[in-house]
Amino acid sequence: MTEFITKQFANTKNDILSGITVALALVPEAVAFSFVADIDPLIGLYGAFMMGLITAIFGGRPGMISGATGAMAVVMVNLVKEGHQYGIAHNAGELGIQFLFVALLFTGLIQILAGVFKMGKFVRLIPHPVMMGFVNGLAIVIFVSQLNMFKTSILNTETGLMEKHWLSGSPLYLMIGLVALTMAIMYLLPKFTKKIPEALAAIIVVILIVVIANLDVSTVGSFIQSKGDKALSARGGFLDLLPSFQFELFTNSALWTKEAFMIIIKYAPILAAIGLIESLMTLNLIDDLTETRGNGNRECIAQGSANIVNGLFGGMGGCAMIGQSIINIKSGGRGRLSGIAAAVGLLIFILFAPKYIEQVPIAALVGVMFMVVIGTFAWSSLRILNKIPITDALIIVLVSAITVWKDLAVAVIAGIIISALIFAWENAKRIRARKTIREDGTKVYEIWGPLFFGSITDFNNKFDVNNDPEFIEIDFIESKIADHSAISALRSLVNKYNAVGKKVRLKHLSEECKYLLNKRNPKFAEIIIDAVDDPRYHVLENPEAFNE
Repeated sequence: MTEFITKQFANTKNDILSGITVALALVPEAVAFSFVADIDPLIGLYGAFMMGLITAIFGGRPGMISGATGAMAVVMVNLVKEGHQYGIAHNAGELGIQFLFVALLFTGLIQILAGVFKMGKFVRLIPHPVMMGFVNGLAIVIFVSQLNMFKTSILNTETGLMEKHWLSGSPLYLMIGLVALTMAIMYLLPKFTKKIPEALAAIIVVILIVVIANLDVSTVGSFIQSKGDKALSARGGFLDLLPSFQFELFTNSALWTKEAFMIIIKYAPILAAIGLIESLMTLNLIDDLTETRGNGNRECIAQGSANIVNGLFGGMGGCAMIGQSIINIKSGGRGRLSGIAAAVGLLIFILFAPKYIEQVPIAALVGVMFMVVIGTFAWSSLRILNKIPITDALIIVLVSAITVWKDLAVAVIAGIIISALIFAWENAKRIRARKTIREDGTKVYEIWGPLFFGSITDFNNKFDVNNDPEFIEIDFIESKIADHSAISALRSLVNKYNAVGKKVRLKHLSEECKYLLNKRNPKFAEIIIDAVDDPRYHVLENPEAFNE
């Protein structure tokens, strides 16, 4: 017992210190992603805390950090916008945030079901080109979303409405200068020391410059107030800064109409898919870095539970964070305590330092996000485009484009489907048949390559039913019959030979192939040659349950 306890707490110091480091870096990113989603920064901070705490305790990958992410934020912004428009159209007030919270309930439920039905393993089916296209598209979407921060709201005297216009003159130059400074500090600081989070250091420097020089720039506080919300430091004190149960989700009938439900349910599967894909890819990455193995299905359940809690208590929701997880691992965090320390540290910042969060210039957050974009984009994909198969290069470009055009989930699913079709096409061309004639006149076809639905046409073209001799032997020792389409093609070929009075013998078939061939026509047992070294592959899980 003593040895067990010692092992569990051996890395306590490193876990706590790395967790605090991650918490410092989580603050600016949570606020920045809130702006991406066009929601109150406090909601983003809530989401990062609740997501981080629940997944740290119950998740399938100790040391992995979860929180508010850009991948989900770029989808949430459209959901919030549609919810806002629905509320105005139905005289129901501002419903955008409530739409998000309800969507998170369904998102979490879908993710829990994915874990219960053990779908976490399917992340292994994501090809590397799809993953590269995924991160490239995500980087582009985040970059484009930050360009809105270079706009300002100006009142149109004719319409009486606020309109967005690009900054110009001194405000634009000041914005660009502060963004560039933030990026320069984040780039250069790690070259001197890695003990200080570069995002936090950059933001502190920019805050000091703005305060000392008394620069007139947009800050988190002014941005919140421009949206009509109260400042973080003026929300009623300690208790008002704690997450509260969202009773109105169940009392507001406008949220549960058929029209509202159709909007919400359209986004929930997308958010669930994006969250699971990014989380499971991050889990695999941390597995490689630590040479350990996480539990993908357990992570799905934890992520889903955290998103449901976020929906119930007014958080942004989210998933695993690739950048923060790597920071945690490289800082020495290995256990669940590191994630717990990060979440609790973030909550402390929310409760006791809200006025400092408000002073963060928007330009500093934009700089942080631009560095996230640079770190997220797979620059190696540009160098290898002319060195990899053209189909892989096409998938990278296509997935990136669909991500920008539609969303991340659609892009990844499309990439997987296209990769699967290309794989099937390439393997369909690998079917071969070596033909020999024995002394007794028997013609032998030695089949090479997989026989499945895609290669059936080429397989049939290998045989000359009318001109072949009376006795035919087909040997499958170097082939694999992969599906029922192949079984049907083989049965059809034998029937063609029998129809013209020729005899066929089949050799080296697995037991399942023999069973399926004999099921409809017991006479097939007479043409199958039993061989000692018959292969042992499976065509289906339970052949006895197969019913044609």
